[in-house]
Amino acid sequence: MGKRQFAALPFRVDDSKLRVLLITTRRKRRWSVPKGSLIRNTAPHRTAALEAYEEAGLIGAVAKRALGSFKHRKRKGERKRTMDVSVFPMKVHGQESWWPEKGQRDAIWVSAEKAARLVHKAQLRRLIVRFAAQTDRSASLRPGK
Repeated sequence: MGKRQFAALPFRVDDSKLRVLLITTRRKRRWSVPKGSLIRNTAPHRTAALEAYEEAGLIGAVAKRALGSFKHRKRKGERKRTMDVSVFPMKVHGQESWWPEKGQRDAIWVSAEKAARLVHKAQLRRLIVRFAAQTDRSASLRPGK
């Protein structure tokens, strides 16, 4: 098995519509989610939260349980490694005005449907679609709906 990474799936709800934040990867400029390797002495979901802060300045609440995972190939010099990336939903409460990787990536808020179309990884696409379906189902079960 390859090395593990942890990612946040940043989301918010605007006018009852689910919105997802995507960022570009630094090297290939593809749309993805904030992710990184486990930070020593830090729980996986907290690592995902810290990556979301470092890469996009996001602040919010991260689920302790992963939504699922996807495979990602990472290049280090001449070597390529397959990473297993666990994805944790993150309800975004705000964004800082400065963060460590500001200016190194682009970021966009889009509908879950558009996010699924934009991301490069098919497994990540399926996770976004499944998360949107679960979110829609739980919203329809709330009183007053």
